[in-house]
Amino acid sequence: MKYYEDFPPGTLIDCGSRVVSKEEIIRFAREFDPQPFHIDEAAAEKTHFGGVVASGWHSGSLSMRMVVDAVMQDSSCMGSPGIERLRWLKPLRADTLVNVKFRVLEAELSKSRPDRGRLKVVFELYDDKGGLLMDSIAIVLFGCRPKQ
Repeated sequence: MKYYEDFPPGTLIDCGSRVVSKEEIIRFAREFDPQPFHIDEAAAEKTHFGGVVASGWHSGSLSMRMVVDAVMQDSSCMGSPGIERLRWLKPLRADTLVNVKFRVLEAELSKSRPDRGRLKVVFELYDDKGGLLMDSIAIVLFGCRPKQ
């Protein structure tokens, strides 16, 4: 189990890699963001993207899943009061191998609740060429290690 104390500023965790298929991109977009450049190959080819690209919300959801699997699943995470910044910098294209990094920017113990701390973290989604596709800065609350 990981606690607030296990995430000092500067902590960098590689959350792994996976390939994002065209079918996955279209399936997500049909349900949550059915714009033509996400779901229709012919229409997408006529746009400035030149083909189907993932919804930014898909990129964010994918990043969150990978961070949960690598960091949050076995931790004292208490949720998040919000995101300070979310940027989609480059389109995520089909059959791209993506990698997610989780980095701690700041850590602060709660003044009113001594059983928890607040982390400012960044999630970064990269393509297989090292290009940054998306980043987000969020606040995440973690419980402190129980006193022995």
